[in-house]
Amino acid sequence: MFDVIIIGGGAAGFYCAIHIAEACPDLKVAILERGKEVLGKVKVSGGGRCNVTHAEFDPRELTKNYPRGEKELLGPFHTYCSGDTMAFFEKRGISLKIESDGRMFPVSDSSQTIIDCFLNEADRLGVQVLRHSAVTDVRRCDGGGPAWEITSIKNTYRARKIVVATGSNPKIWKMMEKLGHRIEPAVPSLFTFNIKDDRIAGIQGISTHAVVEVLEPRLLQPKVTIKLQSKKKEKPLMSAEGPLLITHWGMSGPAILKLSAWGAQLLNELDYRFRIRINWLPEYHTEGVLTLLMHIKEVEAKKTVLRTKAVDIPRRLWTGLVKASGIALSEKWADVSKLKLEYLAQQLTQCEFQVNGKSTFKEEFVTAGGIDLKEIDFRTFKSRILPDLYFAGEVINVDAITGGFNFQNAWTGGYVAAQAIAGGDSR
Repeated sequence: MFDVIIIGGGAAGFYCAIHIAEACPDLKVAILERGKEVLGKVKVSGGGRCNVTHAEFDPRELTKNYPRGEKELLGPFHTYCSGDTMAFFEKRGISLKIESDGRMFPVSDSSQTIIDCFLNEADRLGVQVLRHSAVTDVRRCDGGGPAWEITSIKNTYRARKIVVATGSNPKIWKMMEKLGHRIEPAVPSLFTFNIKDDRIAGIQGISTHAVVEVLEPRLLQPKVTIKLQSKKKEKPLMSAEGPLLITHWGMSGPAILKLSAWGAQLLNELDYRFRIRINWLPEYHTEGVLTLLMHIKEVEAKKTVLRTKAVDIPRRLWTGLVKASGIALSEKWADVSKLKLEYLAQQLTQCEFQVNGKSTFKEEFVTAGGIDLKEIDFRTFKSRILPDLYFAGEVINVDAITGGFNFQNAWTGGYVAAQAIAGGDSR
């Protein structure tokens, strides 16, 4: 019999167990992990370096990185934020470094540093880590004594309190649903866009700043055949701005990942088949670019359009867009028609692509969905439906963009739940 059983040997589970055991050494705490290895997601995070958290120390600003959970996490982040995470690791002799984009990693650049820290702390504090213990049933106990009975493939355990920290595990969600919790259906939340298009073929690795808009899923429009002044711009379903990376399979980078996170439900409903419209020059509108191109036509008359990169975008991208505008490789500015320059202005500022499917972003496996947020008391991360039941990490319907934010949700949830349990929470 245990005082606390934590289901799930991942980031949130270990963080919670360590804080419970540290605050109340007399409590008997166990972690049930279904596999042979624990902390699998920690191991692959950040390409094996472990993106521990993000250098955003204002709770309100931090919440803006969570498409689901922004409102609910404000209070918890006031209790436990990125600075507290840093202090946790520093106290245990692990220094973190901040990279230029705000992501934070152990100075060792190895996720094993974080894994070893957790394993050593769990061992030091007497937390039992029970591997190969996939949970097959969770139920409330009748009468007095321990409140919960947890059955694994190995054994049946009893506990006074349980913490569910299993991440996006459909089997556990079904068990929670049977116990009365509502589950928001899971959909991918962090992915890249699959695009096959001659304009970006063979130029993988190019990155540039852009505005990307999601449009209704219908056939792409042919080249513009009406004047720009009379063309009505289609209203986007959503948009994001930031670096865009062209890949072998299509497009990635922060701008795309923001859309995949905030549009997780919408893009799933569209079956990941939709159009995007890109402005490769966010500081310009189409008419402004056309004016610029007309001016260059006068001052660079004898030069070829292809060799005279008129705007600040990567040269290979410029080449693809010039070709797509019907401008010949040898065509000089003096000879190019205004209509072709209109096409080019459109390619630079309203460039449409068809998206057909998605790909996983590196080793990041993030989903939207999980325990309904209305059914959780975020002062304690305790269930509002059942007593002595807590949640932490991605098992709840919280997810974030890439950059260490999903881990910060795990650390904060694990810590807050641990303090509530250690303090004999009676809410």
